Amino acid sequence: MKMKILVLSGDGIGVDVTREAVRVLRHIARTYGHDLQIVESLIGGVAIREAGTPLPEETLANALAADATVMGAVGMPGYEKAAPEKRPEWGLLQLRKALCVYANLRPIRIHPSLIESSPLKNSVVEGTDMVIVRELTGGIYYGTPRGRSGVGTARRAVNTMAYTYPEIERVARMAFEIARGRRKKVTSVDKSNVLENSELWHAVVEEVAAEFPDVALDHLLVDNCAMQLILNPRRFDVLLTENLFGDILSDEGAVLAGSIGMLPSASLGDLKASGFRVGLYEPVHGSAPDIAGQEKANPLGAIGSIAIMLECSFGMKTESAAVNSAIDRILRGGVMTADLRPAGRPATTSEIGDAICAAIETRS
Repeated sequence: MKMKILVLSGDGIGVDVTREAVRVLRHIARTYGHDLQIVESLIGGVAIREAGTPLPEETLANALAADATVMGAVGMPGYEKAAPEKRPEWGLLQLRKALCVYANLRPIRIHPSLIESSPLKNSVVEGTDMVIVRELTGGIYYGTPRGRSGVGTARRAVNTMAYTYPEIERVARMAFEIARGRRKKVTSVDKSNVLENSELWHAVVEEVAAEFPDVALDHLLVDNCAMQLILNPRRFDVLLTENLFGDILSDEGAVLAGSIGMLPSASLGDLKASGFRVGLYEPVHGSAPDIAGQEKANPLGAIGSIAIMLECSFGMKTESAAVNSAIDRILRGGVMTADLRPAGRPATTSEIGDAICAAIETRS
């Protein structure tokens, strides 16, 4: 199969982890005989520095022309007081909007060899296996009006949380379809006791659920859900949330796995003519500029994102399984970066990439 992949390394450790993810992708392509074309472009802080904008036109054009996009992380110090459209993170928000990737999938699974790395008791996190499905292109991050006004003590700011029926319906449908292939349970998160926006969310999810009688549905208020993620994470199969709530809850869920550096994600849109979905793939961690270029970053979230890409954008289930199996194998063998290893010599970022490629070679 031919694959044209846009690579956006971004800022900070995004460069470090994306380098290893691309190495693994190239290794998979060679091992399984695929034709791989890599295109690289700028996004985020480095794009502002070199092109004056967090999402250059060339980057956007390359993203629209690619079969899939792989990202590192965006974010640099020094832009905290800049206008929103001049901040590194704005490039990612606009890229998501341009690609129409409306559902963010964050699988959270506890690797048995990492159970001691979780800050929670083994008896609480053992067996945790969920997918958080977060709506990605609506809600308070995109709603209007927004902005700041006034001076002195008259200053005020406003953001608007807005959703339409179609925006809720399409992400809910994807959550139920995912649940059908798992343990057949969807938990929808809202704040319908105080927000009209959440009342609509609750109602639309109920309507979609009627089309999936084989999938159980329950609803949780967002504050209760935050508590249940810590008290009983095994209760969740597919967790469906709007944009802001999902942003917060998915990072809370990341702690369960022992390190935010472990978690991959996929941002998916509708099916293309090829039959595969539009996809933007990235680890969930930030750019951590304080350790960039020091070989300390954990690239497994980025490498795991490659595994999701192979399956969701190209239907390569065998190749995806090979990457995930390699991750499991090196962790069982104790090959870990410092965020996962409390004692002993940690592996470097590039050593993790070496180990993954070797594990894929051995398996194949």
